[in-house]
Formats: sequence, C-alpha cells, structure tokens
Amino acid sequence: MKKIILSAFLFLTTHCAMAANFNKVLVIVFENTEYQNTLTQPFFSSLSKEGALLTNFNAATHPSQGNYIAMVAGSTFNIVNDKPIDLNERHIGDLIEDAKKDWKIYAEDYPGNCFLGKSSVDYARKHVPFLSFINVQTNPSRCARVVEGKKFFTDFANSTLPAFSMYIPNLKNDGHDTGVKIGDKWFKQNFDLVLHSPNFPKDLLVVITFDEGTTPINQIYTLLYGANVSPGKTSARANNFYTLLRTYEEELGLGSLNQNDMKSQPISDIWKK
Repeated sequence: MKKIILSAFLFLTTHCAMAANFNKVLVIVFENTEYQNTLTQPFFSSLSKEGALLTNFNAATHPSQGNYIAMVAGSTFNIVNDKPIDLNERHIGDLIEDAKKDWKIYAEDYPGNCFLGKSSVDYARKHVPFLSFINVQTNPSRCARVVEGKKFFTDFANSTLPAFSMYIPNLKNDGHDTGVKIGDKWFKQNFDLVLHSPNFPKDLLVVITFDEGTTPINQIYTLLYGANVSPGKTSARANNFYTLLRTYEEELGLGSLNQNDMKSQPISDIWKK
C-alpha cells in the first residue's frame, strides 16, 4: 500500500510540475491606443499570427497610472490621476519574493538610484508601478530591482531573466508622445530579434499590452507570445489585467493578492494541448 501511495504521489508531483505553461513572464507595455488601431500596425499585426490574441480585453480605468497599478496589484485603488502616489499595498513582487523567486523592471531612461521624481526627460514614474509602493520605495535592495531598459538585453543574452519582469519603453517609444506607428516601429527595431531569437527561452511567456484605449470602452490589444502559446489562436472571452494577473499567480504558484485577481479566472483557452 505504501508503494502505491508513493507512486501516486510521484506521478502527481511530476504531472503538476509539467502542467505549467510557463515559468517566466515578461510584460511589455505600450500607450493609449485602441485595439483596432493597433492591429493596423505592421509589427503588432504580424505578431498576432504568431501568438495568441485576446480579442475581448479591456483596460481597467483612465488615465494611465491606475492601469499600471492594476496590472501588478489587482486593483486600481481608486486612482484617478497620474500624480506620484505612495501605496501601502501588496503587489506581485511580494508574492514573487514569498515564493523565493525574483522580479525586475526594465524602464527605458530610468535615472536609477531609486529615483522617485515624477519624470526625467522621456522617463515617467507613473508608468513604473512598483515605485508607487512604499515597501519598494523604502527598501534599497527592492528599489534596485528597477533598472534602466538596456539592462534587459544584457539579461536576455545571458539567460538571466527573472521569473517576472516588465519592460517599460519611454514616452516616445511607447507611443504616448508620438503615436502607435512610432511605437510599432520601435518595437520591431528593438524586439524582433529577441522574439525570434534561436535562444528564446522555451519557458518564457511574453505579454504585449497597452495601458489604456482612447474611448470609454477601453478595449486594448493584448497578445500572449512564447511558452506553450498556440500560434494564431484567439480568445474572445472577457479578459482584463486581473485575469492576466491571476494567470501569472496560478502558473508560477504564487497564491493571490486577494484583490480582483482572486475573483478572476486564469486564461486557459490559448495554450497548446
């Protein structure tokens, strides 16, 4: 009987370990574009044939900042502006660290040294959500997990990407100040070789999304690419930043932040069988 129980345990342990669709997440965020407009851009459109497009995905609010906070903390916390804020709340970085995993934010043009100013040239703090949490602001080692964007390409080349990361382009390259055509061109120039690299990690999920649309409907382009994603698949189920967050939590074994993520269903209809 003990041998049977042990065998069953080993089978279940192995099965659960194999069940994860990904072990690492990279989220790349662009700005202020409606879903259909994004699909008319050459590179964003081409990727929709290689990844899984979420065709019924809506952002959480207007303006930008509440959406970035929702992406990583499961709630907008009633944020109604883009002024610097200081939140005494938990976020996915806490769950990642509790699970003995690591996280990092790659922010283009970030000045470094836990800079908490509103902006610096083309860098905007409102687009880097982790710097709005007091438990990051007041902890130098955690603040050091926010780095300048170029570091991403070094980490990718060295196969040292963390379990959870975000790449935040600056205000020009994310389309905020320039429009989605510029964002699309920049994305291709900087990430085409990354996404199509022969060394692209098999366990890496890349999430390409926008912070918000430009109408009250707030529908935005969101694409899942990479690890075990069925190429060309679409999902018409209602999705949002909370279903994405729940998907990360489930796949990485993180538990929940007990916000809107807890009530959300993980994305399950775009994976290879």
